[in-house]
Order: sequence, then C-alpha cells, then structure tokens
Amino acid sequence: MSDGSLISRFRRARRDPALAVLEGFHALKHALRFDAPLLEVVCSAPAALERLATVLAPEESARLLTLARPVEPSVFAQLAPLPPPTGVIALAERRAGDPAAVLADPRALPVILLEDPRDLGNMGACVRVAAAADGAGVLTTGSHDPWHPDALRGAAGLHYAVPVARLAALGPLDRPLLAIDPDGEPLHPSELPARAVLAFGTERYGLSGALAARADARISIPMRPGVSSLNLATSVAAVLFAWRLAERSAAPT
Repeated sequence: MSDGSLISRFRRARRDPALAVLEGFHALKHALRFDAPLLEVVCSAPAALERLATVLAPEESARLLTLARPVEPSVFAQLAPLPPPTGVIALAERRAGDPAAVLADPRALPVILLEDPRDLGNMGACVRVAAAADGAGVLTTGSHDPWHPDALRGAAGLHYAVPVARLAALGPLDRPLLAIDPDGEPLHPSELPARAVLAFGTERYGLSGALAARADARISIPMRPGVSSLNLATSVAAVLFAWRLAERSAAPT
C-alpha cells in the first residue's frame, strides 16, 4: 500500500462505524490481549517499539512485532490528528456490542449506563474502569460514539475487554436501576443489588428527570462538604470499586 493510500485509509477509518482506530502502545497491547481482530499495525520506530513491548507486554511482543509494519515518521505523523508518542497505531474491526445482550447477561455483575456523556476521553476512562472492575458492560446514550478514537484512547483499548455499545432508548428492565445522584441516599456498597444498572449523568446537569424518575433507588457518593461533584470517570470508579471490594469481602474464604 502506498503512503498516500495508508494515510487515506486511517483518515477514513476514523469515520467508519465498523472500525476502531487504536492510537498508541497501550491501546494496542490491550487489544492484543483481548483478541481484537486487527487489520493493520504501523510504527514509526521499530526498535523503540520492540523495547516497549519487551518491557510492558512481553507475552505479546512476538506477535506485535510480527504485525507491525514500519513507515516513515513523516507518514506516521499524518495518520492521526495527534500522533501517539509511542510511535504505533493500528486499525481493528470493532467488536459489535448488543445492548440487549448486555442487559440480559445473567451474571451478578453491574452494567454502567452513561446518559448523554459529553467528553470522549472521559467516556473512554469509564470503559477502562469498567473493564478493570469486571463490569457486565458499558452502555451510553446521546450522540457521541463510544467507539470514537478519542474514547478508545481514553480506554487504552479496553473496549475489547468489556462490551461497549450505544443505546437508543432504555426499555423495560429486569435489573434494578440505581441513579447516582448527589441528593440520593449515601452509598452503602454491601447493599448494592446484584445485576444493577448504575446510571450516571453528565457532570454539569446530572441525570435527566425522566431517567431519575424510573430509578428504583437514588444513591450518592459520600463527599466532603463543599465539594459539589466528581469527574464522571472518578464517580464510576468510586461506585464500581466500592461494589467490587464489598463483593470480595463478602466472599467465603
């Protein structure tokens, strides 16, 4: 493939709803670990990539170095609006996320629902937290694509570790719906029900009245007086890891 064709391919991929653009070493590392269907991997400095892989992903280094194709730095600089400093970028097929399948998951794991999130990097950070905590999935509403390259970068490629999908509308649920609301009852991790949908609103406006009215309960994150809100990803992390630690402490030893 010519340099011009490669540049065009990566630029088109940013708008292609079937493709994922993985910017940087960590996104590619996680995509490999969770079996992403990779289509193209290019790097600007093969020796530097080999050093990174050997230190940070030794179990994937051989496969990564086999896949990576070197290109001139001047070409690499045109493959993304902000070329990753780790000198590697990749294309992969998206993993189709089915909101109905996420909500039907029978395991006692929570689903994260982000209502109309506005910041793509923050959205990606929520995916990263959900993957780390082993949530059942991340569903988003609103106009922003949760698989946008900026969200993938914020998630460090962990969209392949947890289902991620955009939800047109929240239909009937067979799960408890919990609204994370500053005016709710203080969070007690041991009281979080199994298979809950944990709904988070925007940092400025919170949850919509319609979604809050549907909730089976409203819970708040205890905070120091005078602190009015938390970053969205921080809120998701606080609730998910409170649940995770409570689950572990309750497990038989």
